[in-house]
Amino acid sequence: MFKVLDFRQIFTAGMILFAVIDIIGNIPIIIDLRKKVGHIQSEKASIVAGIIMIVFLFLGKEILNLIGIDVNSFAVAGSFILFFLALEMILGISLYKDDAPETASVVPLAFPLIAGAGTMTSLVSLQAEYETLNIIVAIVINIIFVYLVLKSSGKIERILGSQGINVIRKVFGVILLAIAVKLFAANIQSLFS
Repeated sequence: MFKVLDFRQIFTAGMILFAVIDIIGNIPIIIDLRKKVGHIQSEKASIVAGIIMIVFLFLGKEILNLIGIDVNSFAVAGSFILFFLALEMILGISLYKDDAPETASVVPLAFPLIAGAGTMTSLVSLQAEYETLNIIVAIVINIIFVYLVLKSSGKIERILGSQGINVIRKVFGVILLAIAVKLFAANIQSLFS
């Protein structure tokens, strides 16, 4: 099950998760949540998101089998979610609106902002290509980065400015769009073969 660490796999899986989680692009949302609910527990949000991702990495396929969905169908459906997330990032539009929460540490930060449908889909598809240990390391690295961003979101906003955040968000939107297309193409063939 576990093989030697492969830094190429860790880097690739980490970058995919980084693009999907889009914590830099979500800084405006995080800042808005801080204004609405006050203090955000960065540690709690990061730990809960990490646990959700690791649990889904190990139990995701079983959960899908339990409800009668194969991995390829889930990946194709997930590619649509990633596609629309990428469009939101690139075009600066919002396709999904949620009511203002009373607390923001677990919902909507840990789930679905950090460990949402796009992240779950990515984990299932990464599992088909990469070793589990490498994916876990990529998750941990991303969660550490998420924690650092949550802790210092105000400082990051001041340093990058709104234009800098928008540029980063659009770049990762294009990367995410390419991942969605690749995921769709790879799994749609499997469904019809």
